[in-house]
Amino acid sequence: MNKQTKGFTLIEVMVALAIIAIALSSLIKASGSHTNSAAYLKSKTLAHYVAMNEVAELQTKRQWPSLGTKEGSAEMANMEWFWTREVEKTGDQTGNIRSLKFTVYMDEDRSRSVAQILAFISNPANSQPAANNNANRNNNGNQNNGNQTGGNQTGNNRPGTGTGR
Repeated sequence: MNKQTKGFTLIEVMVALAIIAIALSSLIKASGSHTNSAAYLKSKTLAHYVAMNEVAELQTKRQWPSLGTKEGSAEMANMEWFWTREVEKTGDQTGNIRSLKFTVYMDEDRSRSVAQILAFISNPANSQPAANNNANRNNNGNQNNGNQTGGNQTGNNRPGTGTGR
């Protein structure tokens, strides 16, 4: 009588375990790569915020930055960030616009940049005051949104909604 054995042999179990181990190591590696990518994107985003905040600070304080290079630091998200600002003249004939190149680093040695932005700023001493709010109104006191049409207006300026006469 021939007896059939049910179940797995030791070799089959070892092969299955090897396949599972290879698959799990690939998943762990992919998960680690995803975590590294998320951390990189977070630091790059925060570095851009640091640079944009420095530009906004110059604009709100109405400061005209001097030409050359300046270094500084800022805190964001409980981290200290280090930046370098390079200010250069532009091709503007009036000399009222300067280019700002901010480079942001995570280390004080400034060995590896995380983000870099290029911004332009105008001389606040030569900026025009805000336009009068009444400048955008026509003679009838109606708001003018730049959509003037000649002749009589029916008040319904949407296309395809005319009387058809």
